[in-house]
Amino acid sequence: MSIKPLIILPDPVLRQVSKSVERIDEPLLKLADDMLETMYDAPGIGLAAIQVGEPLRMLVIDLAKEGEPPAPHVFINPDVLESGTERSVYEEGCLSIPDYYAEVERPATVRVRYLDRDGRLQEIQAEGLMATCLQHEIDHLNGVLFIDHISKLKRDMVVKKFKKLARDKAPSRLAG
Repeated sequence: MSIKPLIILPDPVLRQVSKSVERIDEPLLKLADDMLETMYDAPGIGLAAIQVGEPLRMLVIDLAKEGEPPAPHVFINPDVLESGTERSVYEEGCLSIPDYYAEVERPATVRVRYLDRDGRLQEIQAEGLMATCLQHEIDHLNGVLFIDHISKLKRDMVVKKFKKLARDKAPSRLAG
């Protein structure tokens, strides 16, 4: 396993719509393991393949609390089948938008169909943090970021800040 570099806002890769996984094979499972290692290292609770530059419909989640054994989940080609009508608000963050958090309102429950690591079709009825995390990561697969769910004013401020950070990190061109 290896830690992959994270794609950070304003990189346009984050806005790509990911392609369906056609085959579950060793390279894909290695990518899933690398994504888990990258997520744990960050540290985070969820990561979509696009966040490590792979436009594939795969995400990983582990909601184990500190001191609990890891509980990794791999979701391949996840699809939201149903969203509940009740809403919940969580303060969300994103490994691709470091150190920025905002309250986001989403459906409190979702039913998601996906393939597991063994290629078996599964369904999960998720609520609470798992429901929020699944929606957040599936959004990534569709080129949507959590900041798209906040006010335009706040979103514009965040994007402007990250564009400036990216400019400041870019190598300067010295006149020769």
